[in-house]
Amino acid sequence: MPKIIRRERLVPNLHLIEVEAPDVARKSKPGQFIIIMPDEFGERIPLSIADWDVEKGTVTAVFLVIGTSTNKLSRLNAGDKVPVFVGPLGKESEIKKYGTVICAGGCFGIGAIYPVARALKEAGNKIIALMDVKANYLLYWEDKFRAISDEFYVSSRDSYYDCKDYIPTVLKNILKKGETIDRVVSIGCTYLMYTCAEATRAKKIDTVVSLNPIMVDGTGMCGACRLTVDGKTKFACVDGPDFDGHLVDWKELFSRRKSYFDDEIQSLCHWEGKNFP
Repeated sequence: MPKIIRRERLVPNLHLIEVEAPDVARKSKPGQFIIIMPDEFGERIPLSIADWDVEKGTVTAVFLVIGTSTNKLSRLNAGDKVPVFVGPLGKESEIKKYGTVICAGGCFGIGAIYPVARALKEAGNKIIALMDVKANYLLYWEDKFRAISDEFYVSSRDSYYDCKDYIPTVLKNILKKGETIDRVVSIGCTYLMYTCAEATRAKKIDTVVSLNPIMVDGTGMCGACRLTVDGKTKFACVDGPDFDGHLVDWKELFSRRKSYFDDEIQSLCHWEGKNFP
């Protein structure tokens, strides 16, 4: 069973987990994901790969604590083992020299977009990093992004940083300046990715989003992660997770993400009732 090397809270409700998985680390590429189970009774959770270390043989992911299984995952510690750690899954992000690339991330997406931004920088691109947080204390990995970014912006609702507008507004303001933007990559909550795609639609700027709908096996067998892209059914696990944000049927995706909302609440209440009397 794969062993946890490190599990720590980065900021409130967001955790980092580093797992010993040499085979996965050796094959990991930017944009791919893993599937993990916190215990034998938990669900299979897809997490974007935030980093990896081939020499140590470890893979790192950042996750948001929201349901029963992510709560379980957040309570594991170094030395604990997990029954399932599968990957790397999905297609790697397309990395080449585009010119100027905007990388917009929020929440768990800040960690997920880091290896993509790093690879794009190494390919010779100018990187403009846009980070979106509700408050300044929710920002993490700032030093990592500043090290690979030509320009770095943080949008925070508490006005701690220069801007408190939402990322799409910041994105539109950058586009108004007239600088040629060759590509936009957005990773985070569904709403963040949707609004970023809408902000670039009029100017027809290539906009890539990393989609993480409900998954089970992660290899295209179950069909749980299906979505519609350009009028065609796609599976996020094998056809993605990267897709053209202008071609995604966002209305359908939003609807599917709410399918098990009530069940998840009941599951969490039941689990907390057993573990926190």
